[in-house]
This record gives sequence, structure tokens and C-alpha cells, in this order.
Amino acid sequence: MLLNACGSAHLDDYKGTLPELKLETFFEGKLKAYGMVFDRSGKLLRRFNVDLQANWQNNTGTIKEWFIFDDGEKSTRVWTINKIAENHYQGHASDVIGTAKGRTEGAALYWQYDMMIPVDGESYQITLDDWMFLIDKKKIIQ
Repeated sequence: MLLNACGSAHLDDYKGTLPELKLETFFEGKLKAYGMVFDRSGKLLRRFNVDLQANWQNNTGTIKEWFIFDDGEKSTRVWTINKIAENHYQGHASDVIGTAKGRTEGAALYWQYDMMIPVDGESYQITLDDWMFLIDKKKIIQ
């Protein structure tokens, strides 16, 4: 799995694109991710890699993530994802405020949530707009 940044788009623009992304199919077993964090102006703030372990039972998935950032910081997040309707998902994690909401269309996923981010001893609530695009059965770009 490869992670990167993407600008604004409309999810419906990806209707009919292939391969079709289904979270319950892609997020299964061991995965590896690489990502970057950008500020609102597009400036690169941090890079990271993630080991993931994911599994699904019926319409509920658990995704465990172990992050290592370029400055040496390590963190862990465990997601519980529920498929609530065809192409519609909700998720919870300990550092996510409220409920994360996502929807797929074709090869794309738009995933939005708020979380608390610690910076220099302070915590800030930020909104994350995650876009993911399925490249093939084993690769997704975020």
C-alpha cells in the first residue's frame, strides 16, 4: 500500500473507474503503507510508514496500524470500520473525535474525520479529508 496526498475532487467523478474499491476486500491481512502529511498550503510536514493488520467479519472490520514517523515518533491506531450500506462506511478509533465517515465510488474512497493531534505539548483538533485510489488488488494511493 502506498500513501500520498491528493487535491480536492468530487467523489462522483470516479463513478465507474476500475478496479472497484471495497474496503472489506482491500483491507484484509498484512499491509504496508507509506505516507506524508501536508499543511493547508501544501508544505510537507512529516513522512511516515505504517504496518497494518486488517480483518473483516461480516460488515465489521478491524484495522490495526503501527506508525513510525521520520522524526522517530511511534504511534498506534486501531480502527473499527462498519459497512453501513453499499459503498458507505463509518469508523471509530481512540484518537478520532466522533465518527469517521467514508464512501467509495469506483476506484476511489473519500474518508473524513476529526482527530486530536499533539504538537509541542499542545493538542489540536483537525479535520482530515482522506482520499484513497485503488491502483490494483495490492496497491492504493492516498
